[in-house]
Amino acid sequence: EEYEVNAKRYWDDFYKIHENGFFKDRHWLFTEFPELAPQRIPNPTGDSVPLLRNPEEAKSEGLGSCENGHCPLQSRAGNEFSLLKTTPAKKICTEELNPRDGDYPGSSASYRILEVGCGAGNTVFPILQTNNDPGLFVYCCDFSTTAVELVQNNAGYDSSRCFAFVHDLCNDQSPFPMPEGSLDVVILIFVLSAILPEKMQCVVNRLSHLLKPGGMILLRDYGRYDLAQLRFKKGQCLSDNFYVRGDGTRVYFFTQDELNHLFTTAGLEKIQNLVDRRLQVNRGKQLTMYRVWIQCKYRKPPHPQ
Repeated sequence: EEYEVNAKRYWDDFYKIHENGFFKDRHWLFTEFPELAPQRIPNPTGDSVPLLRNPEEAKSEGLGSCENGHCPLQSRAGNEFSLLKTTPAKKICTEELNPRDGDYPGSSASYRILEVGCGAGNTVFPILQTNNDPGLFVYCCDFSTTAVELVQNNAGYDSSRCFAFVHDLCNDQSPFPMPEGSLDVVILIFVLSAILPEKMQCVVNRLSHLLKPGGMILLRDYGRYDLAQLRFKKGQCLSDNFYVRGDGTRVYFFTQDELNHLFTTAGLEKIQNLVDRRLQVNRGKQLTMYRVWIQCKYRKPPHPQ
Protein backbone atom coordinates (compact mmCIF):
# COMPACT_ATOMS: atom_id res chain seq x y z
CA GLU A 1 0.00 0.00 0.00
CA GLU A 2 2.85 2.38 0.82
CA TYR A 3 4.36 1.96 -2.65
CA GLU A 4 0.98 2.50 -4.32
CA VAL A 5 0.12 5.62 -2.32
CA ASN A 6 3.54 7.17 -2.90
CA ALA A 7 4.09 5.94 -6.46
CA LYS A 8 4.08 9.46 -7.92
CA ARG A 9 6.67 10.67 -5.44
CA TYR A 10 8.99 7.76 -6.25
CA TRP A 11 8.85 8.50 -9.98
CA ASP A 12 9.25 12.26 -9.42
CA ASP A 13 12.35 11.54 -7.32
CA PHE A 14 13.66 9.23 -10.03
CA TYR A 15 13.47 11.94 -12.71
CA LYS A 16 14.78 14.65 -10.40
CA ILE A 17 17.89 12.55 -9.85
CA HIS A 18 18.46 11.23 -13.37
CA GLU A 19 16.72 13.88 -15.53
CA ASN A 20 17.20 12.87 -19.19
CA GLY A 21 20.48 11.00 -18.74
CA PHE A 22 19.18 7.55 -17.75
CA PHE A 23 17.40 6.16 -20.81
CA LYS A 24 18.59 5.60 -24.36
CA ASP A 25 16.60 7.02 -27.27
CA ARG A 26 14.54 4.26 -28.86
CA HIS A 27 15.43 4.52 -32.53
CA TRP A 28 14.61 0.81 -32.88
CA LEU A 29 10.93 1.74 -32.66
CA PHE A 30 10.63 2.32 -36.40
CA THR A 31 11.90 -1.17 -37.19
CA GLU A 32 9.65 -3.00 -34.73
CA PHE A 33 6.66 -0.68 -35.09
CA PRO A 34 6.45 0.70 -38.64
CA GLU A 35 3.15 2.32 -37.62
CA LEU A 36 5.35 5.05 -36.10
CA ALA A 37 7.49 5.48 -39.20
CA PRO A 38 7.80 8.76 -41.08
CA GLN A 39 5.47 10.26 -43.62
CA ARG A 40 3.09 7.74 -45.15
CA ILE A 41 3.32 8.52 -48.85
CA PRO A 42 1.48 6.80 -51.72
CA ASN A 43 3.58 4.50 -53.88
CA PRO A 44 2.86 3.87 -57.59
CA THR A 45 0.27 1.21 -56.70
CA GLY A 46 -1.65 3.69 -54.60
CA ASP A 47 -0.84 2.00 -51.29
CA SER A 48 0.35 3.99 -48.29
CA VAL A 49 3.89 3.10 -47.29
CA PRO A 50 6.17 4.30 -44.48
CA LEU A 51 9.39 6.02 -45.46
CA LEU A 52 12.33 6.04 -43.04
CA ARG A 53 14.59 9.03 -43.38
CA ASN A 54 17.52 6.88 -42.28
CA PRO A 55 16.59 3.17 -42.12
CA GLU A 56 20.07 2.12 -41.04
CA GLU A 57 19.83 4.29 -37.95
CA ALA A 58 16.92 2.24 -36.64
CA LYS A 59 18.58 -1.06 -37.56
CA SER A 60 21.89 -0.20 -35.99
CA GLU A 61 20.33 0.69 -32.65
CA GLY A 62 18.79 -2.76 -32.38
CA LEU A 63 16.97 -4.04 -29.33
CA GLY A 64 19.98 -4.95 -27.24
CA SER A 65 19.82 -2.11 -24.76
CA CYS A 66 18.47 -2.52 -21.25
CA GLU A 67 15.27 -0.87 -22.25
CA ASN A 68 13.89 0.91 -19.24
CA GLY A 69 17.26 1.81 -17.77
CA HIS A 70 16.86 -0.17 -14.55
CA CYS A 71 19.52 -2.72 -15.50
CA PRO A 72 22.80 -1.65 -13.83
CA LEU A 73 24.76 -4.20 -15.89
CA GLN A 74 24.89 -1.99 -18.95
CA SER A 75 25.89 1.57 -19.74
CA ARG A 76 23.17 4.16 -19.54
CA ALA A 77 23.68 6.51 -22.44
CA GLY A 78 22.10 9.91 -22.12
CA ASN A 79 19.49 11.48 -24.33
CA GLU A 80 21.03 13.07 -27.40
CA PHE A 81 18.67 16.00 -27.07
CA SER A 82 19.99 18.70 -24.73
CA LEU A 83 17.75 20.24 -22.12
CA LEU A 84 17.12 23.94 -22.11
CA LYS A 85 17.23 24.41 -18.37
CA THR A 86 16.71 28.14 -18.61
CA THR A 87 13.29 27.71 -20.22
CA PRO A 88 10.54 27.37 -17.61
CA ALA A 89 8.12 24.52 -18.12
CA LYS A 90 4.65 25.44 -19.24
CA LYS A 91 2.21 25.33 -16.35
CA ILE A 92 0.08 22.22 -16.62
CA CYS A 93 -3.57 22.68 -15.71
CA THR A 94 -5.70 19.57 -15.86
CA GLU A 95 -8.83 21.72 -16.17
CA GLU A 96 -7.63 22.71 -19.65
CA LEU A 97 -7.30 19.12 -20.84
CA ASN A 98 -10.98 18.51 -21.51
CA PRO A 99 -11.59 18.73 -25.28
CA ARG A 100 -14.53 20.98 -26.08
CA ASP A 101 -16.41 21.49 -29.35
CA GLY A 102 -13.80 19.60 -31.33
CA ASP A 103 -11.14 22.17 -30.50
CA TYR A 104 -8.27 20.44 -28.73
CA PRO A 105 -4.51 20.09 -29.24
CA GLY A 106 -3.92 18.19 -32.46
CA SER A 107 -7.55 18.42 -33.56
CA SER A 108 -6.53 19.26 -37.15
CA ALA A 109 -4.00 16.41 -37.41
CA SER A 110 -4.61 13.45 -39.70
CA TYR A 111 -2.50 10.96 -37.70
CA ARG A 112 -2.44 11.05 -33.89
CA ILE A 113 -0.14 9.10 -31.60
CA LEU A 114 -0.26 8.95 -27.81
CA GLU A 115 2.69 7.70 -25.80
CA VAL A 116 1.77 6.73 -22.25
CA GLY A 117 4.55 6.93 -19.68
CA CYS A 118 6.75 9.18 -21.79
CA GLY A 119 9.44 9.70 -19.15
CA ALA A 120 12.05 12.18 -20.39
CA GLY A 121 10.98 11.74 -24.01
CA ASN A 122 13.13 8.88 -25.31
CA THR A 123 10.29 7.69 -27.54
CA VAL A 124 8.62 11.01 -28.34
CA PHE A 125 11.68 12.86 -29.60
CA PRO A 126 12.93 10.14 -31.96
CA ILE A 127 9.43 10.12 -33.48
CA LEU A 128 9.32 13.91 -33.86
CA GLN A 129 12.88 13.99 -35.16
CA THR A 130 12.42 11.22 -37.71
CA ASN A 131 8.76 11.35 -38.74
CA ASN A 132 8.20 14.14 -41.28
CA ASP A 133 4.51 13.51 -41.83
CA PRO A 134 2.91 17.02 -41.82
CA GLY A 135 -0.32 15.50 -40.51
CA LEU A 136 1.35 13.93 -37.47
CA PHE A 137 0.57 15.02 -33.91
CA VAL A 138 2.09 13.29 -30.88
CA TYR A 139 0.60 13.37 -27.39
CA CYS A 140 2.69 12.18 -24.47
CA CYS A 141 1.87 11.86 -20.80
CA ASP A 142 3.46 10.66 -17.61
CA PHE A 143 2.51 10.11 -14.00
CA SER A 144 5.50 12.23 -12.98
CA THR A 145 5.23 16.02 -13.18
CA THR A 146 9.03 16.18 -13.24
CA ALA A 147 9.17 13.92 -16.31
CA VAL A 148 6.63 16.05 -18.19
CA GLU A 149 8.58 19.20 -17.36
CA LEU A 150 11.72 17.55 -18.77
CA VAL A 151 9.88 16.88 -22.03
CA GLN A 152 8.47 20.40 -22.24
CA ASN A 153 11.86 21.98 -21.58
CA ASN A 154 13.63 19.84 -24.16
CA ALA A 155 15.15 21.51 -27.22
CA GLY A 156 13.21 19.08 -29.43
CA TYR A 157 9.78 19.94 -27.99
CA ASP A 158 7.56 21.54 -30.63
CA SER A 159 4.11 22.51 -29.36
CA SER A 160 2.77 22.64 -32.93
CA ARG A 161 3.43 18.89 -33.26
CA CYS A 162 3.38 17.63 -29.68
CA PHE A 163 1.45 18.04 -26.44
CA ALA A 164 2.87 16.78 -23.13
CA PHE A 165 0.64 16.51 -20.07
CA VAL A 166 0.53 14.93 -16.62
CA HIS A 167 -1.86 12.01 -16.36
CA ASP A 168 -2.71 9.31 -13.81
CA LEU A 169 -3.72 6.27 -15.85
CA CYS A 170 -5.20 4.55 -12.82
CA ASN A 171 -7.58 7.43 -12.10
CA ASP A 172 -10.57 7.17 -14.43
CA GLN A 173 -11.46 10.78 -13.56
CA SER A 174 -8.11 12.05 -14.84
CA PRO A 175 -8.87 13.78 -18.17
CA PHE A 176 -7.28 13.23 -21.55
CA PRO A 177 -6.80 16.22 -23.88
CA MET A 178 -8.28 14.36 -26.85
CA PRO A 179 -11.76 12.84 -27.25
CA GLU A 180 -12.52 9.15 -27.42
CA GLY A 181 -12.13 7.54 -30.82
CA SER A 182 -9.52 10.05 -32.02
CA LEU A 183 -6.17 8.18 -31.86
CA ASP A 184 -4.45 6.07 -34.50
CA VAL A 185 -1.79 4.65 -32.17
CA VAL A 186 -1.22 4.28 -28.42
CA ILE A 187 2.32 3.37 -27.35
CA LEU A 188 3.08 1.45 -24.14
CA ILE A 189 6.83 0.89 -23.80
CA PHE A 190 7.75 -0.64 -20.42
CA VAL A 191 4.82 1.18 -18.80
CA LEU A 192 2.06 -1.33 -18.07
CA SER A 193 4.49 -3.34 -15.93
CA ALA A 194 4.81 -0.41 -13.51
CA ILE A 195 1.09 -0.47 -12.65
CA LEU A 196 -0.55 -2.42 -9.84
CA PRO A 197 -1.74 -5.68 -11.48
CA GLU A 198 -5.30 -5.25 -10.20
CA LYS A 199 -5.58 -1.93 -12.06
CA MET A 200 -4.17 -3.03 -15.42
CA GLN A 201 -7.47 -4.04 -16.99
CA CYS A 202 -9.08 -0.69 -16.22
CA VAL A 203 -6.08 1.08 -17.76
CA VAL A 204 -6.22 -0.95 -20.98
CA ASN A 205 -9.99 -0.40 -21.20
CA ARG A 206 -9.55 3.38 -20.95
CA LEU A 207 -6.86 3.43 -23.62
CA SER A 208 -8.88 1.28 -26.00
CA HIS A 209 -11.70 3.84 -25.88
CA LEU A 210 -9.33 6.50 -27.24
CA LEU A 211 -8.59 4.53 -30.42
CA LYS A 212 -10.25 5.10 -33.76
CA PRO A 213 -11.73 2.00 -35.39
CA GLY A 214 -8.64 0.28 -36.81
CA GLY A 215 -6.36 2.08 -34.34
CA MET A 216 -3.68 0.08 -32.54
CA ILE A 217 -2.01 -0.29 -29.17
CA LEU A 218 1.72 -1.07 -29.46
CA LEU A 219 3.36 -2.62 -26.40
CA ARG A 220 6.82 -3.78 -25.43
CA ASP A 221 7.36 -4.88 -21.83
CA TYR A 222 9.03 -7.36 -19.51
CA GLY A 223 8.48 -11.08 -20.03
CA ARG A 224 8.42 -13.72 -17.32
CA TYR A 225 11.88 -14.82 -16.08
CA ASP A 226 13.72 -11.90 -17.63
CA LEU A 227 17.13 -11.28 -16.09
CA ALA A 228 15.73 -8.32 -14.19
CA GLN A 229 13.22 -10.59 -12.44
CA LEU A 230 15.80 -13.22 -11.56
CA ARG A 231 18.09 -10.63 -9.98
CA PHE A 232 15.57 -9.41 -7.40
CA LYS A 233 16.46 -10.31 -3.83
CA LYS A 234 14.32 -11.80 -1.12
CA GLY A 235 11.95 -9.22 0.32
CA GLN A 236 11.51 -7.30 -2.95
CA CYS A 237 8.54 -9.35 -4.17
CA LEU A 238 5.23 -7.59 -3.47
CA SER A 239 3.00 -10.26 -5.06
CA ASP A 240 3.28 -12.94 -7.74
CA ASN A 241 5.74 -11.65 -10.38
CA PHE A 242 5.42 -8.06 -9.07
CA TYR A 243 8.49 -6.48 -7.45
CA VAL A 244 9.73 -3.24 -5.93
CA ARG A 245 13.11 -1.80 -6.88
CA GLY A 246 15.47 -0.10 -4.49
CA ASP A 247 14.21 3.33 -5.55
CA GLY A 248 10.58 2.46 -4.75
CA THR A 249 9.39 2.03 -8.35
CA ARG A 250 7.72 -1.26 -9.21
CA VAL A 251 7.73 -3.76 -12.06
CA TYR A 252 5.62 -6.73 -13.20
CA PHE A 253 6.76 -9.57 -15.49
CA PHE A 254 4.15 -10.75 -18.00
CA THR A 255 3.24 -13.89 -19.91
CA GLN A 256 1.80 -13.71 -23.42
CA ASP A 257 -1.51 -15.10 -22.20
CA GLU A 258 -1.86 -12.43 -19.51
CA LEU A 259 -1.39 -9.62 -22.03
CA ASN A 260 -3.68 -11.28 -24.55
CA HIS A 261 -6.40 -11.50 -21.90
CA LEU A 262 -6.02 -7.82 -20.97
CA PHE A 263 -6.32 -6.59 -24.55
CA THR A 264 -9.02 -8.94 -25.81
CA THR A 265 -11.14 -8.22 -22.71
CA ALA A 266 -10.92 -4.56 -23.75
CA GLY A 267 -12.40 -5.48 -27.13
CA LEU A 268 -9.18 -5.43 -29.15
CA GLU A 269 -8.05 -8.03 -31.67
CA LYS A 270 -4.58 -9.56 -31.76
CA ILE A 271 -2.24 -8.60 -34.56
CA GLN A 272 0.99 -9.61 -32.84
CA ASN A 273 1.94 -11.18 -29.50
CA LEU A 274 5.48 -12.55 -29.40
CA VAL A 275 8.32 -13.24 -26.98
CA ASP A 276 11.69 -11.69 -27.79
CA ARG A 277 14.51 -13.57 -26.08
CA ARG A 278 17.96 -12.04 -26.31
CA LEU A 279 21.35 -13.13 -25.08
CA GLN A 280 23.39 -10.01 -24.40
CA VAL A 281 27.10 -10.12 -23.76
CA ASN A 282 29.00 -7.29 -22.08
CA ARG A 283 32.54 -8.21 -23.02
CA GLY A 284 34.03 -5.36 -21.03
CA LYS A 285 32.53 -6.66 -17.77
CA GLN A 286 32.48 -10.30 -18.93
CA LEU A 287 28.76 -10.54 -18.20
CA THR A 288 26.14 -12.62 -20.00
CA MET A 289 22.58 -11.38 -19.77
CA TYR A 290 19.44 -13.27 -20.75
CA ARG A 291 16.65 -10.84 -21.58
CA VAL A 292 13.00 -11.72 -22.10
CA TRP A 293 10.61 -9.13 -23.53
CA ILE A 294 7.09 -9.36 -24.92
CA GLN A 295 5.98 -7.33 -27.91
CA CYS A 296 2.32 -6.87 -28.82
CA LYS A 297 0.11 -5.15 -31.36
CA TYR A 298 -3.63 -5.11 -30.74
CA ARG A 299 -6.17 -3.39 -32.96
CA LYS A 300 -9.58 -1.90 -32.39
CA PRO A 301 -11.89 -3.64 -34.85
CA PRO A 302 -12.80 -1.48 -37.87
CA HIS A 303 -16.37 -0.38 -38.38
CA PRO A 304 -18.53 -3.12 -39.89
CA GLN A 305 -18.70 -2.90 -43.67
